[in-house]
Amino acid sequence: MTTSTDQMEHSSDSGLGPRTTTLLRFATAGSVDDGKSTLVGRLLHDSKSVLADQLEAVEHASRSRGQDAPDLALLTDGLRAEREQGITIDVAYRYFATPRRRFILADTPGHVQYTRNMVTGASTAELAVVLVDARNGVVEQTRRHAAVAALLRVPHVVLAVNKMDLVDYQESVFAAIAEEFTTYASELGVPEITAIPISALLGDNVVDPSTSMDWYAGPTVLEHLETVEISHDVAGHHARFPVQYVIRPQTSEHPDYRGYAGQIAAGVLRAGQEVTVLPSGRTSTITGIDLLGTRVETAWAPQSVTLLLADDIDISRGELIVPSDAVPGSSQDVEATVCHVADTPLTVGQRVLLKHTTRTVKAIVKEIPSRLTLDDLSQHPNPGRLVANDIGRVKVRTAEPLALDSYADSRRTGSFLLIDPADGTTLAAGMAGESFVKA
Repeated sequence: MTTSTDQMEHSSDSGLGPRTTTLLRFATAGSVDDGKSTLVGRLLHDSKSVLADQLEAVEHASRSRGQDAPDLALLTDGLRAEREQGITIDVAYRYFATPRRRFILADTPGHVQYTRNMVTGASTAELAVVLVDARNGVVEQTRRHAAVAALLRVPHVVLAVNKMDLVDYQESVFAAIAEEFTTYASELGVPEITAIPISALLGDNVVDPSTSMDWYAGPTVLEHLETVEISHDVAGHHARFPVQYVIRPQTSEHPDYRGYAGQIAAGVLRAGQEVTVLPSGRTSTITGIDLLGTRVETAWAPQSVTLLLADDIDISRGELIVPSDAVPGSSQDVEATVCHVADTPLTVGQRVLLKHTTRTVKAIVKEIPSRLTLDDLSQHPNPGRLVANDIGRVKVRTAEPLALDSYADSRRTGSFLLIDPADGTTLAAGMAGESFVKA
C-alpha cells in the first residue's frame, strides 16, 4: 500500500497524482566550444529520446555542412541563428524521459554576456552540469558558472570534463581539473560536486560507460542524473499559498461557493488547518481543498488547488495564505542579491515594480551597496548602477509591506522580480536576504 508520503515523493509537478518516476530539473552550462550542445545531443540520442524525423533533419543539416556524421549539437541548437553561427544564444528547454526518471533540461549559453540566461535556466534547477574542455581546464567562465550555481543554491553540480579523447584519456588531466574545480566550488558553498570524464562526441561516459577510461569507476552522466537524490521533503518547509484567482461561480448549484485558486509555493496544507491571510492578518480555517475537481484532505507544493475557508474574508489576487503557526514577517524594506537581466541599467532612485509570487507592488531602489565581480568574487562598493549580467546587492523600499521568506529557506517564496513600470520589462531577478561573499 502506498502511503501519502510516498505519493508526495512520486507525484508530478502538475499535481496529477502518483507517478512511478520522479522529475529532475537540471541546467547545463559551459564556455564557448566546450561541446555542451554536443553533450546534450548525445544524451538525447543515446537515451533514445529523439524522434526519427528530428534525427533525419539533423542528418540532412549535417550533410549540407559537409559533415560525414550527424552533428548531435543540432538536436539542441534549434534556432536558425544558432545553427548558422554554431553557438547557443538562448535558453532552450528540452523534455525527455527514461524508465527511471523524467527530465526538464535548461540548455543555457556559454558566453560571458549571457550570464543572465544561465540565471534564468538554473533558477529552478536541482542540478547543474558544468562543462569543461579537458584541454583548457578550469577557465574564467567555469568559475563564473560555479558562482552562479552557488548563488542560486543549486544543490547538485556535475563537472563534466569533456573532450577526454583529445588528451588521450589521461587520468592525471581529469584528476587535476576535478581537484581545482571541486576546491573552488566547495569554497563557494556548493554542497555536492560530482566529476565525470567524458567525450560527448564519441559518447564516452555520457549514456554508456567508456571502454577507454578503465581507471574511472564512477557513474555515467545519465546514470548520475537518474539516481541523484532529489529532495521531496515538502513538509520541511512552511506552507505558502499565493492567491492567483478568486472563484465565485454564483450558480444555482453552488450559490455560496467561494474558493481561492493558486499553486502551493511551499509546504503542505490540510483541511481543518488554521491559516492567516496576509497582508490583512485575518485568520480562518481551511474547510476544503479542491484538486482537479476532487475534494482532498491534503495538498502539497507544487500542486494547483482551490482552498475553501470557513470565514467570508475579503481576499484578492496577490494575497498570501499561510499557516497561523508559521506566519512570515512583513516589511517594506527589502535587501537582496539581484542579477540584472535588462539592457537598460538599474540605478539608485529608480522607481520600479516588485513582483513577488502573484503580488506586484510599487517600489524604489534606495541603494546599491555593492556589485559582485565573479572573476575573483570581490565586492565593488557603491557602483551606483547595475548593467546587464551584473550581480549585486540592492536595498528596495516598497509601497506596501511584503511577506518574503529568505531565499536560503525557500527558492520560490524568497525570490522576486524587479519590473520597469513604463513598459513591463523585467529588470532584475532577486533573492531576498542573500549575500554572496567567498568563504
